Amino acid sequence: MTAPLLLRRGTVVDTRDGSLRPGTDVLADGGVITAVGEDLEAPRGATVVDVSGRYVVPGYNDMHAHPLGHGDPAPTLELMLAHGITGFRQMHGDLGLLRARAAGELRLPAAAPALLAMPGPLLTMLNTGTAEQAAATVREQVAAGADFVKSAAMSKERFFDAQAEALRLGVPIVGHLPAGIDVLRASSIGMKSVEHFGSGLGVLACCSTDEPALREASGARSRLRLPPARLPFMDRVVAAVMRRVVLNPVLLNKAEDVEILDRAVRTFDEHHAHDLAARFAADGTWHVPTLIRQKTSKLCDDPSFAADEDLRYMAAATRRTWDRVAARFGRFTLAQRTTLAASHRYEYRMARIFEEADVRMLVGTDSSGAVWVVPGAALHDEIDLLGEAGIAPLRLLRMLTLDAASFLGATATMGTVEPGRNADLVLLDANPVTDAAHLHRVTGVVRAGTHLSAAHLAATKDRLAGTVVT
Repeated sequence: MTAPLLLRRGTVVDTRDGSLRPGTDVLADGGVITAVGEDLEAPRGATVVDVSGRYVVPGYNDMHAHPLGHGDPAPTLELMLAHGITGFRQMHGDLGLLRARAAGELRLPAAAPALLAMPGPLLTMLNTGTAEQAAATVREQVAAGADFVKSAAMSKERFFDAQAEALRLGVPIVGHLPAGIDVLRASSIGMKSVEHFGSGLGVLACCSTDEPALREASGARSRLRLPPARLPFMDRVVAAVMRRVVLNPVLLNKAEDVEILDRAVRTFDEHHAHDLAARFAADGTWHVPTLIRQKTSKLCDDPSFAADEDLRYMAAATRRTWDRVAARFGRFTLAQRTTLAASHRYEYRMARIFEEADVRMLVGTDSSGAVWVVPGAALHDEIDLLGEAGIAPLRLLRMLTLDAASFLGATATMGTVEPGRNADLVLLDANPVTDAAHLHRVTGVVRAGTHLSAAHLAATKDRLAGTVVT
């Protein structure tokens, strides 16, 4: 049983409006905040930590990550926690993981962020080959306890079949946008969150003056072909294929795909982008930009990635794999690289336009599988990139905390520093509302009521060097 924890004389940040409460104590017991106020009495046996001069905010949430399901997740989860991540949305799953969780048998390390939500297997052409199969797959996952279903490599027709069944069962559908799909239809019907700006051509096509032709051209091409019928052991084969694809899906592009992307870039229109953002805001469709994932994919052999000091955490085998993926990126011509880089620049512009339109957004990284994306550290890279896109510090803080809680329907238990909320906190040595860079200045983490000091976090990072496999 964790002893009560009392944080003395910190400055509590209200994630709703950025207001500050200096000289405030926070008391936690049983992993839950029980009181917030001045000069609170320390219960018998409580751990008391003086946090004078530090800012107390809810723990950060990586709302697009993949730490579970392949190998030992402990080093990855510990590294995430050491960077201030106290919760994560697992973005792929399997029936075994779902059933183990339902039975109370899914054991995560003690030093790990909380698992906030998880789907079943990704929806692909393999398990959604027909309308009936798509609906049956969704039902099977929901019966096993899936919190949502995730679209990955599907046809646009089967997407709507899966969406209809998911909505009928009261479970959200999230993920990638199939090539050629009517994005606004998916949004208006109730797609809960769009990941990576839709992946591939995605929502960029909707910002074009040539959108109908681009959608038709994109829909006529399929960059990833999977067998439409279920065969023995095929789930494992597809999982292996998807792991290779996830490293850098941009490598699936042929010359024709890059030409279509180039047309989208050349015909980008601000008015179309603002109209699209207004529709997403009205529909309540969330977005998880994962700009760091987009950057490492579309500029994959940029020397700065291989020189990143955070690579010290990664196992040698993972480093070698990433080097090979970067070498394969070299097959793109200069013109093709220019197009890929330009499309990434427009992703920053779309993020800013979405922010201006009050489209609801979350912070995610696609860590554990994506090339050059280091678990934990990548969340801070994402903060910087979203800041470069023009998103204000308070909005970023909310995206990391209160917005994640709102997305999950969990504002009663997370997202603010108040009684009744989980005692998952981050301690910062500078005001995160005045400068987004201050969100990096983590000097302590509280996970389920246990305080982890700056020295503990630093020692954890040192211990994990060379151990993380993705």
